[in-house]
Amino acid sequence: MQTIMIVEDDHKIAEHLHSYIEKYGYHVYKVTNFDHVIEAFHIHKPDLVLLDVNLPSYDGYYWCRQIRKESICPVIFISARVGEMDQVMALENGGDDFITKPFHIEVVMAKIRSQLRRAYGEYAKQAEERVIEREGLKLYPERLELSFGSKNISLSKKEADLIETLMERYPRVAGREDLLEKLWDEQTYIDENTLNVNITRVRKKFQELDIKDAVETVRGVGYRLHVSWKKVGEE
Repeated sequence: MQTIMIVEDDHKIAEHLHSYIEKYGYHVYKVTNFDHVIEAFHIHKPDLVLLDVNLPSYDGYYWCRQIRKESICPVIFISARVGEMDQVMALENGGDDFITKPFHIEVVMAKIRSQLRRAYGEYAKQAEERVIEREGLKLYPERLELSFGSKNISLSKKEADLIETLMERYPRVAGREDLLEKLWDEQTYIDENTLNVNITRVRKKFQELDIKDAVETVRGVGYRLHVSWKKVGEE
């Protein structure tokens, strides 16, 4: 059963959407704590998000950007804003569609079904899933997973981005500027210390797979993947 997450602070609208969408056989979760939207996203792992623009604390554009750091699941904005620039903002911040209030519920359902088909069904891309492999180490960028031997661990989006760059550049050095660019968020300033912190997290992820010294520091240049596990993987 596919899950739809509703992020709407108008209780009546949220309840109307909830009851109607459920009738079509979907599992529906309504967010009620609007300071912890991304935490709810992690717990419920929705297949699609209905997201209001005007929300307490942070607006829907902000939450869509947070979702896009980790997932490509469809996000449909629902808003009373009717200006063209609002729709442009929704798309620029990672949204897949935009519905204006007041809306016809059948239009909402049609857009939900359309986006789910595009993402997971008959219109979904049939291309094989990307897998990056180096000496038995496998990275699944779309899944945010890293595996080695019989072990498999989950990654954050930033960890996956850094590991992907290191694996693709191997045996060459991945420059600090290239890695900083991977971490860059247009809303957040990324400095050298942030890169160091994220590299430390990446090293810990390798250690969870029982791989030591996987990331070599090249002083003054950047970092390089060190295939320290090759002999282990061949045993």
